[in-house]
Amino acid sequence: MKFQAKEKYGHKLIDKKIRIGILGGSFDPAHKGHLKISKEAKKRFHLKKIIWAITKKNPFKGESKNTLNGRIKDCKKIIGSNSFIKVKFYEKIINSNKTFHLINHLKKNKELEIYFLMGADNLINFHKWYKSKLIAQKCNILVFDRHGYKKNSLKSKTFKKLSKNVLTFIEFNKVNISSSQLRKI
Repeated sequence: MKFQAKEKYGHKLIDKKIRIGILGGSFDPAHKGHLKISKEAKKRFHLKKIIWAITKKNPFKGESKNTLNGRIKDCKKIIGSNSFIKVKFYEKIINSNKTFHLINHLKKNKELEIYFLMGADNLINFHKWYKSKLIAQKCNILVFDRHGYKKNSLKSKTFKKLSKNVLTFIEFNKVNISSSQLRKI
C-alpha cells in the first residue's frame, strides 16, 4: 500500500501510514482470547493501536445477555493497563453496525492503514457479511486460528477467493475460550 503521512529526513520526504487494528464484535463477554489476539497482532504487524469496535448486536447472533454499557466496562477491565487497546462504539456515529461502514468511516483518515482482526470461526461465514469483498479491498484481514476451526476456515469460500496479499492466517499459542462458551456458564 502507498503511504500518505510524510516525515522529513534531510531533503527527502518518506511516506508513512499509521497501522491500526480493528477487532469488532459484541464482546459478550470480553475475555483473555480477545486480549491475546490483540497483543499478537500488535507485535507481529507493528500496529500502533487496536480498536475494539463493540457492536450493540451481532447480526449473526442472538440478543446479548449484558447491556452495551456493561460490556464496554467489561472490555476495559480485560484490557487493564494495555493502553494500546481502545474500546469504541461507532454505531451512533456511522448509523450502522456493518463492518463495511466502519471501515469506510475510518478510511476517511488517509493516514491510517487498517488491519481487520477476526477469529477463524468468522472467516467461515465472511462471504455472508455485508459487502465482504469490498471490506477485503479496503483493509488487510488477519485471521487468528481458533480451536476446532482451522480446517473449515482454510476450506472456506472466503479463504479460497481472497488474495494471500489481503488475508493472513495466523497460527499462535491461543487461549481455548470463546464468548459463546462463557455465556453458557
